[in-house]
Amino acid sequence: MSQPIDCRLVVLISGSGSNLQALIDAQAAGAPYRIAAVISNRADAYGLQRAAQAGIDTLVLDHRDYPDRESYDQALIAAIDQFQPGLVALAGFMRILSDQFVRHYSGRLLNIHPSLLPKYKGLHTHRRALEAGDREHGCSVHFVTEELDGGPVIVQAKVVVQPDDNAEALAARVLKREHFIYPLCLRWFAEGRLRLGQGQVELEGAALAGPVVFDTEDRRRKTDFCVAARQIK
Repeated sequence: MSQPIDCRLVVLISGSGSNLQALIDAQAAGAPYRIAAVISNRADAYGLQRAAQAGIDTLVLDHRDYPDRESYDQALIAAIDQFQPGLVALAGFMRILSDQFVRHYSGRLLNIHPSLLPKYKGLHTHRRALEAGDREHGCSVHFVTEELDGGPVIVQAKVVVQPDDNAEALAARVLKREHFIYPLCLRWFAEGRLRLGQGQVELEGAALAGPVVFDTEDRRRKTDFCVAARQIK
């Protein structure tokens, strides 16, 4: 049986922090994690204001102050570890992380990505989905590994691509799904239900053959493991 863990959370951001706000709101509503700090590589990131307004410690670590990616990531590890997090969440952190960084937080590093992975890794996902003529688009939460946007996917949520969509309209609808599935995954992790084991996602001790998927009408599709309704509250 899964056991809750003491889940202190550090969130990394680079911009407005809308996913950060979703995590803050979920915490205020009783989610079983505590955001210990928000760290940004940009001093002008609006998400820092969101964190400050919620009484959360903030820190700016500007990547331009370091000669290379490795030295920046070493400093970032030191900054994160002072808060002793059980989990690190990337929420629009616009940096490619070094292998050293990813290995240091292996199994406790999550990311939210605006596509249905493995489709459209990297940037400009909404535009690429429209250019490809996709009928469905969406977002994914995954464990972070050394491969960019290539770690095991935990949960996905889909939206229908409308005939008159542009990248901005599509992005706005996908963002609403992001705000639902990211706090959900963090809740599962904090409650001891979710872990990364031998390169596979494990939920309630069962290895998943594929991600839990919320379809375009918010109905869950089964993988080889059915998540009980109580687990998404």
